Amino acid sequence: MSTEYRSVRNDEMPISDLEELLRSLNPRLNDGVYVFVSVSPETDIARLEPIATFVEDEGISLIVEESQLEGNEIDIRFRAAWITLTVNSDLNAVGLTSAVANALADKGISCNVVAAAHHDHLFVPVEAAEAAMTVLTGLQG
Repeated sequence: MSTEYRSVRNDEMPISDLEELLRSLNPRLNDGVYVFVSVSPETDIARLEPIATFVEDEGISLIVEESQLEGNEIDIRFRAAWITLTVNSDLNAVGLTSAVANALADKGISCNVVAAAHHDHLFVPVEAAEAAMTVLTGLQG
């Protein structure tokens, strides 16, 4: 995985104001193609390096770089480009997910959002990555 990470400084407070969040989105398109898959709890996933996992009643959902599935018989549910909103968003902020999803929906772009401790991560169809970046950059005003 070629994604670069940086530590958040102690003085960098999460932003909760919607207008400031939108002005500060600074979307970054990460390298690679990512896939959503669902596997049973018995599936050996030790050799995979998922960027996200979620345990559901139906199985374990994973988001993994597509190349990790080569030679594996796991059904792919969704192929996506991964966009990170690099703004340090407060998990209590109201309206960011809605504003982003609505702007993308207005252009016919589906979006799966994963909120993490510091940033929101968007997964859009691979073929819509550049269009999504244009929409997100436009939201910054």
